[in-house]
Amino acid sequence: MFKPLATALLLAAALLQPVAAKPAPPVAVQAEYGLSINGAQVAVMQETFEVRDGGYRAVSETHAIGLFALAQRRPGRVTSSGSIDRSGLRPRTFDGTRGGRDERRVHADFDWSTRTLTLQHDGRSDTVALPPGTQDRLSAMYQFLFLDAEDLRDLGFAMTNGRKLDQYRYAIGPDTTIDTPLGRLEVIHLVRRHQAGETANEIWLARAHRLMPVKMRIVEDDGSRYEQIISRLDIR
Repeated sequence: MFKPLATALLLAAALLQPVAAKPAPPVAVQAEYGLSINGAQVAVMQETFEVRDGGYRAVSETHAIGLFALAQRRPGRVTSSGSIDRSGLRPRTFDGTRGGRDERRVHADFDWSTRTLTLQHDGRSDTVALPPGTQDRLSAMYQFLFLDAEDLRDLGFAMTNGRKLDQYRYAIGPDTTIDTPLGRLEVIHLVRRHQAGETANEIWLARAHRLMPVKMRIVEDDGSRYEQIISRLDIR
């Protein structure tokens, strides 16, 4: 007769235990990445992310190094800004340029009220439908800071680079560890589910750093391999 009572008491005690609160998203991030093409180091990427007054702003600057700096003297600069809601980042504007009269400059305006995305590039302007949850190529990386590991299963979203809008869907692989300049990190490995002709893409998210992307890899159709790996990180 005591066993059912003991079980009921244990269940009640378990229900009364406090539930672990979800960690608050960071308010500021400073990160640095090394960028390589086909194994050769070509640039350093310096990034900042800041949350203020219910909104965010992210900036990424790419500085060429070595012989590549002779051909690319101006740093590439990408910015993303917008608001934050319960689902995370909601971009409003996205810009990409190398300064001056950059003919390859891109700009994107997200109009969530009309659900339209306006893309300005190569002297033209295109307007397309804006799917829910759309990110730009910079905000997409910081969106992970607002997700739980459970949110990564069958992850899918639309993303723009300022020229076009593509659909991305990722499969989650088994946890693994990778070596980085920050040390050996436990990571979640995401692999893009892509069709023939689409760019292959992989992302490694650090569990100990709020799912911050610490390594990214892109493989183009021609076999060119771009890798971005963390070299410095400060999250507050």
